[in-house]
Amino acid sequence: MIEQIIILEHIDPVVFFGINNANIQLLKTLFPKLRLVARGNAIKVIGNAEDVALFEEKIRELEKYSTDRNKLSEEDIIDIVKGKSLNIVKQDNLIIYGMNGKPIFARTPNQQNFVDSFYQNDMVFGIGPAGSGKTYTAIALAVKALKNKEVKKIILSRPAVEAGEKLGFLPGDMKDKIDPYLQPLYDALEDMIPPAKLKDYVENKTIQIAPLAFMRGRTLSDAVIILDEAQNTTTHQIKMFMTRLGMNAKMIITGDVTQIDLPSSQPSGLKHALRILKGVKGIGHIEFDKTDIVRHKLVQRIVEAYEKEDRREKVADKEEKVLKRKEG
Repeated sequence: MIEQIIILEHIDPVVFFGINNANIQLLKTLFPKLRLVARGNAIKVIGNAEDVALFEEKIRELEKYSTDRNKLSEEDIIDIVKGKSLNIVKQDNLIIYGMNGKPIFARTPNQQNFVDSFYQNDMVFGIGPAGSGKTYTAIALAVKALKNKEVKKIILSRPAVEAGEKLGFLPGDMKDKIDPYLQPLYDALEDMIPPAKLKDYVENKTIQIAPLAFMRGRTLSDAVIILDEAQNTTTHQIKMFMTRLGMNAKMIITGDVTQIDLPSSQPSGLKHALRILKGVKGIGHIEFDKTDIVRHKLVQRIVEAYEKEDRREKVADKEEKVLKRKEG
């Protein structure tokens, strides 16, 4: 008889062990010769060497499956332990599996171009209207890289600029003050990482979420770094951010140049960067449009209506300038 402790580093205990340890109870049934005790992210196994070795082999398979899929059902456990091939339906353009095994994939050609550009370049710009999946796809790519151990951390940032309204004094510590600006990033992460695991990642700084101002002076290596809402950066801010790129790191910059919340006298750093960096090797640039919008169907109609109004205003301005020149 031997005793062995198996550490499961990448699991979410709720997903892996099941509600009220239901999955552990099933494993005890499937391995009746072993004594199993689960605590935290570890399982203590007592039994003869051959049975313990087989158990560890199967538990590692279950660990990988649950980490990849964010789910582990009784059927999955039985099939893996008994060596049956799982009935896995291949999903075109799959990026990762989100909560409860929900597949997250590129839903439009431009989203797939964005995914391809990420793998082909160390820096990629994703520019387009609200609801086109820029941020969500970017975070899915970052989570996949972390799960695959291609990077050691994810760093997410946004400029702290209000969208046309003054929020005033916000109570609490620094995290409480900046969280309202970063909530869309949390929302995407919560779709892809189990709550307990996400909490661990944030606490041990595997996932770091911070305002843009906190990036100065850092070199960001072994990471996927995402700057969201980049249209609200100044020229100095976005240059500072891009020059943080370190070794074995990838950077994703997303924004919508039609939704700039900076003062009218302040030029957008995103627009400036796109112009300056056009054609630079190693930098990808994907343009999303209204056909990529995957929110409520009304969002696409709203974007179209505003585009139409912008065109009308530009024509009116041009006609007014021509008229003034003639009168002058």
